[in-house]
Amino acid sequence: MNAVPQWSLKGDWFDVCSCDIPCPCYFAQPPTGGSCEGTLAWHVSEGRYGDVVLDGLNVLAVASFTGNIWDGETKCAMGLFFDERADQRQREALETVFTGGAGGWPQGFAELIGEMRGVETAPIEFEVDEDLGRWSARVPGRVEARAEALTGPTTLPGQRVQVHNPAGSEVGPGAVATQGVAVTDTAGALAFAWDRSGKSSKHMLFDWSGPDEP
Repeated sequence: MNAVPQWSLKGDWFDVCSCDIPCPCYFAQPPTGGSCEGTLAWHVSEGRYGDVVLDGLNVLAVASFTGNIWDGETKCAMGLFFDERADQRQREALETVFTGGAGGWPQGFAELIGEMRGVETAPIEFEVDEDLGRWSARVPGRVEARAEALTGPTTLPGQRVQVHNPAGSEVGPGAVATQGVAVTDTAGALAFAWDRSGKSSKHMLFDWSGPDEP
């Protein structure tokens, strides 16, 4: 896969992290307490990399950083898991996109990674309710992230607490973020370790394509 073909990926993304609600990072502000660590998960509902079909595959990352990730100076440490159900061509396609080698939004996002602590293949379970009431992902025995949509006394019935056009969207410009509360947030993999609940989570849809026009 030396020449990058036309590609597109769309689906669901969410994170759970150590920040208070709401996580300042998606407002392009420094994280709560100055540092942030957590899990990011992607489910590809529709995906093509040239003639390689990527529908239904998952990717999960664990990451941490100190400072404002959007200030042009801060870099994060990250470890990546790719879906063990992917065959060799699918795995190569996903890895090329998610490590920034295929252009598009993921290329700029990958430039925020200063230390890659590991890349592994693993079973990744991903679920999201159609009404965005709950979302979850896990690598059994190693990482688990579960969240429920944030609600409160003035939340309108059937509606979610959302931020439109967040200033620090991890999935790119123009997103709609549904705010959640992490009910499970544990990791013990790729030199990351934590166990907490009650902190921030958010869900967004992603829709990417590439490579960029020269």
